[in-house]
Amino acid sequence: MNAHLRRAALAAAVSAVLVPLAGCGAEEEPGVRLSDDIVVGLLLPENQAARYEQFDKPVIEERIAHLTNNKGTVRYANARNDASLQAQQLESMVEGGVDVLIVDAVDSKSIAGAIEKADEAGVPVVAFDRLAEGPIDGYVSFDNEEVGHIQGKALLEALKGSGSGSGPSKGKIVMMNGSPTDPNAALFKKAAHTELDGKVEVGMEYDTQDWKPDNAQANMEAAIATLGKDTVIGVYSANDGMAGGVITALKSAGVTDLPPVTGQDAELAAVQRIVAGDQYMTVYKQYATEADAAAEMAILLARRMGLGAAAHTDIETPTEESVPTVYIPVIALTKDNIEETVVRDGLYTVEQICVPEVLDACAELGLVPGA
Repeated sequence: MNAHLRRAALAAAVSAVLVPLAGCGAEEEPGVRLSDDIVVGLLLPENQAARYEQFDKPVIEERIAHLTNNKGTVRYANARNDASLQAQQLESMVEGGVDVLIVDAVDSKSIAGAIEKADEAGVPVVAFDRLAEGPIDGYVSFDNEEVGHIQGKALLEALKGSGSGSGPSKGKIVMMNGSPTDPNAALFKKAAHTELDGKVEVGMEYDTQDWKPDNAQANMEAAIATLGKDTVIGVYSANDGMAGGVITALKSAGVTDLPPVTGQDAELAAVQRIVAGDQYMTVYKQYATEADAAAEMAILLARRMGLGAAAHTDIETPTEESVPTVYIPVIALTKDNIEETVVRDGLYTVEQICVPEVLDACAELGLVPGA
């Protein structure tokens, strides 16, 4: 059954809360599956960013177990930034008999053929975090343009606060954008430019292959060689891993008074850099909320039920007319709101953040281990 026909069937099915329906004695309606023996294929794109293995995978596994009364199974594969490998992993899962797929694509375009094969086999697909092309059935992500707006605004605010000002006479910024194969990176970049253009001069700009910190470090070293270390007044970095590479390059060049550097993902190392004053900000994403939404969509689809109860909106995609979508809000994280965000939400404890290297800086922010 192709995606359009399947969606018609889903829309006609009962859209209800999963757990009460499964095992409450409700009569099974035509086309709706009540069995908890559901096999979910989970395909994540890489292991460079800490979030995938540390947060997304365990949260999705836990949520699937909860929604299926501990009878569901998650088959997991990480593509390690290899788009061809991910396509093979997806096809292998379809051949192995999964009921639904959650896919965070390495390359949103090249995965389309494999997703088409899943569609032909009757296996629905939830695009997770990145909008994959092909006949997907649902999409869960953060508001990616808002991420770029938040980063751009934060960088301008930091430049204003540092007295660096803006304009050619005051120095230049470097833009370290994400991977050109990631559609989210294009959205971050577009929105950041909306905030920055005309207010500060972009001296050098890079699209960083595979989001790798080593590539970002090499790009930053090239920017410093071209512009001069004293010319760089700020760095737009699209995520935390690359921010780490950028900061390493700046320190290696002898920069002691680091310019503000942005980030995204609220990785533990980035939060510690923010405490220490090496990184200015990151974008905090509530991964558990996003992972929960993806798991819920996946189980609804595996049960052949509608997504009306789960989706917030519909979006147009390059290859499909309309796809039910959930957007998760994002938060700018600086040294001023660490306790109200990642600590309060249980992402990290104060003890995890405040290692000996940043203990004094933690104390200045009121972050006291054991308090």
